[in-house]
Amino acid sequence: MTHEPISGFLNILKPPGMSSHDVVGTVRRVLHTKKVGHAGTLDPGAAGVLPIAAGPATRLIEYLEHADKSYRAEMTLGFATESGDDLSPVTERVEHFTMPSKEQVEAVLPRFIGEITQVPSAYSAIKIDGKRACDLVRAGKTVDIPSRQVTIHGLRLLARREETHTLLLDVDCSRGTYIRSLCTDLGEALGIPSVMSFLVRTRVGDFRLGGALTLEELAQQGAEALLPPAQMLSHLPRYDLRPDRAKAFMNGLATNDWQVQNLPHTLAVYAADRFLGIGTWDEASHEIRPVKVYQA
Repeated sequence: MTHEPISGFLNILKPPGMSSHDVVGTVRRVLHTKKVGHAGTLDPGAAGVLPIAAGPATRLIEYLEHADKSYRAEMTLGFATESGDDLSPVTERVEHFTMPSKEQVEAVLPRFIGEITQVPSAYSAIKIDGKRACDLVRAGKTVDIPSRQVTIHGLRLLARREETHTLLLDVDCSRGTYIRSLCTDLGEALGIPSVMSFLVRTRVGDFRLGGALTLEELAQQGAEALLPPAQMLSHLPRYDLRPDRAKAFMNGLATNDWQVQNLPHTLAVYAADRFLGIGTWDEASHEIRPVKVYQA
């Protein structure tokens, strides 16, 4: 009896309290395969969409990292911490303050829409000399993280709760955005120290919260839950290769195309509606060059 090879993506709902690596371990056990990886690490305390790849599809994970993301975040005003969330020692506290009105909050939000500069928390998973910043901090070492440019596509106030001193926000953003830093910076703009007190990632590219599976649901469905890679890479521009060049592409050979101009650099390549893999466009030579071919 032959078995279909394990390959594809999973849209997993990571629960709070588990690391992204823990989720990968669970998926390996359910699918009975070691070749499993994830895109876009979520902190253990956060929940939400965690894209997982299995089998040959793991070669495509890096292209999910380029996808935009969406979050629902709660920020609590009145105190600040070392990490920017509510899981580390308090560094500043304001006992008495007036909660900003809805109008006051909405007046500062436009400052954070578009391209902005962030300084991620030293408690983040950013690599410093090959090691995660958060691990270095916990080891008692000083970490200096440079600022970075990120893009906030959308920032909306959903709720304001006077009794808990909290604001609920929806954020649409580019890769590399740190929501903890955004909450801290928003508090500074409002003149009140603040932290991120809860976070749910609601989208990574085509992976959306509404379609995410719990680990219990995955255990029931197994490999049947796997999604075709092409279905989950629509954030990449599509290029349709001539069908007679499909074999050449799969063998690593470039193809000239003088009929098109100014294509994006990175493309999802198809031939006769079959997903072949990832290619790059070279404007000077007018060539589509294979970078990652997909053979399930």
